[in-house]
Amino acid sequence: MAGTAIAVLAVAAAGCGDDSSPGANESSDTYEVKVITAEFPAKQRLGETSLMRIGVRNSGDKTVPSLTVTIFVAGKEGEASSLPFGIRSPEPGLAQPDRPVWVLSEHYPRIAGSDERAGAENSSINTFDFGPLKPDETTEAVWKLSAVKTGNFTLRYEIDASLSGAAKAETAEGDQPGGSFPAQISATPPDTIVTDSGEVVTIPQKAK
Repeated sequence: MAGTAIAVLAVAAAGCGDDSSPGANESSDTYEVKVITAEFPAKQRLGETSLMRIGVRNSGDKTVPSLTVTIFVAGKEGEASSLPFGIRSPEPGLAQPDRPVWVLSEHYPRIAGSDERAGAENSSINTFDFGPLKPDETTEAVWKLSAVKTGNFTLRYEIDASLSGAAKAETAEGDQPGGSFPAQISATPPDTIVTDSGEVVTIPQKAK
């Protein structure tokens, strides 16, 4: 009986010292940041590939624990979807009700100027983690997206300071940093060519 009690106490002690859960060591402070870049084409065409850029500067005096960007399509169907760039179809009985509006290219997102993938994956595929951000430093993330569904959509993004939600990001005015990109996707496919490497690229439209 005594041996059992000692074993139970040992397990409990081990559990108390386990800081492996997300956010276990994160503070509950707030961190001031500023969105300095927010770019995504308002008019797109089916099958066209576009770059979305979101740049965030740490405008406070403390290091942001984990700069996160959460992305979703605005509206009831977008907020219900498990896809960051998709919507959930209201049609009953579908085996896979989530439908992409944009498809994220492989090896994206990236930090601007880098060829390496960034934005660590986590339990929520809608949230991208870009790690700590020191005071006065800037992270500009780039997503390469291909439009696969026609219509009018608004892509929303929210900036935060941790994955767990314990640490919060805020603007100088005390609001949560974020914004939106209204986009109209038309059915007219873009003019494309296949490069020597096998990649399909859009031919830029000539200025009229």
